[in-house]
Amino acid sequence: MAKSIDISDLNIYYGDFLAVEGVNMTVRARSVTAFIGPSGCGKSTVLRSLNRMHEVIPGARVEGKVVVDGQSLYDPHVDPVAVRRQIGMVFQRPNPFPTMSIADNVLAGNRLNAKRMKKSEAEEIVERSLRSANLWNEVKDRLNKPGMGLSGGQQQRLCIARAIAVRPQILLMDEPCSALDPISTSAIEDLIHELKSEYTIVIVTHNMQQAARVSDETGFFNLKATGEPGHLVEFNSTKKMFSNPENEATEAYISGRFG
Repeated sequence: MAKSIDISDLNIYYGDFLAVEGVNMTVRARSVTAFIGPSGCGKSTVLRSLNRMHEVIPGARVEGKVVVDGQSLYDPHVDPVAVRRQIGMVFQRPNPFPTMSIADNVLAGNRLNAKRMKKSEAEEIVERSLRSANLWNEVKDRLNKPGMGLSGGQQQRLCIARAIAVRPQILLMDEPCSALDPISTSAIEDLIHELKSEYTIVIVTHNMQQAARVSDETGFFNLKATGEPGHLVEFNSTKKMFSNPENEATEAYISGRFG
């Protein structure tokens, strides 16, 4: 079941440095939410805070609340590893495990969770995940070949298959198309449209057209000045954001006058 995410009064730190300040928003279940804004404004930092990847960095911490289905992810008794099982992540550059086959890449998360699987169960997970990532027909005859042997776009879809193989509720994507050619980008965007029927998706993108094409709602982040923390300027339906934004800074950024 896809879940909504409620973010309230979120402050994100690197050591003593306040990187992002006062974020409040609700990400709807089974929707695509895009984070846009200039480089360094905290988009990816906020994204990483949603599955507790941010705190992997030494000295990094958050204040405020991130609540999924009534459960605060930062409560002291909540296991960060369990959070990351629920909330998968796809990174900017495709990162298949280089020594693993295509099939083993898909199964990596299941095996990491110490889940013993029958061969038939493993095969079912591989096929289901690759079909969901629109990759099955391209790789079904070479599942035992290295994942690194695929093209860049195929590698990124393999990483998406790996992320959804453990059946997360939420999928985070940090600029998933920035290293890809236009045809591969189109394939990933089509895939995002299909996946939102089952998953809540949050995507960081520098591509305004991509945000307009794939997302239902958009959050615009910005900096007041260099050295100041990033903040959420506006959060609205993508249609409204790109046709009639409420904030002048949003309109200036979307129209290309800055950033």
